[in-house]
Amino acid sequence: MTDDRNLFILIKQGDKKSFETLFRNYYAPLCQFSRKYVKDKDDCEEIVQGFFLKLWDKREELDINLSVKNYIFSSIRNRCLNYIKHEKIKLEYHSEMMKNPDGQIDTTNFIMEVNLIERIDQCISNLPDRRREIFVLSREHGLKYREIADQLGISIKTVETQMGQALKELREKLKDYQRLLISFFWVQNMTPYQGNWANDCLINERK
Repeated sequence: MTDDRNLFILIKQGDKKSFETLFRNYYAPLCQFSRKYVKDKDDCEEIVQGFFLKLWDKREELDINLSVKNYIFSSIRNRCLNYIKHEKIKLEYHSEMMKNPDGQIDTTNFIMEVNLIERIDQCISNLPDRRREIFVLSREHGLKYREIADQLGISIKTVETQMGQALKELREKLKDYQRLLISFFWVQNMTPYQGNWANDCLINERK
């Protein structure tokens, strides 16, 4: 049986059969895993399907340094957390509509929260490749600086420097959203999300 890393190599080269194999191997386990975060079965399936669609669309950019399994499950977890954030906004909007049935409500905060989510994703995506890789390994995969250094074959000092630069960039680009960042802490507290990086954007960076 072809192992997952070889499948990823073939997928990166555009091999559809390898992609279908990976999909069959992981679809059901990922749907079950996502139920830990999102209760609706159909929503879970949409999250997993969305991941695989993006995986195929971005296949040429794949560069997996962690185990493939860890990468896949971490990606699904992050997609679930983003889904929860969007649902939080919709629930708040619905609550305001119920309080104001005449429809006279202030939508400013809801629009800003939607913009914040999009802005966060954009800011992380726009980090330089190595800096983004280090940031994601630390704040989304939960690796310690020593583990990142060993994984990437670089010094701990390099990891520290790149993380400091990443947080500095994010603080600067997200400075207009600092109040809203606080409202997202509940997501990180209620789930096993590694690394409260949003908090790092509000206060002095820490390891």
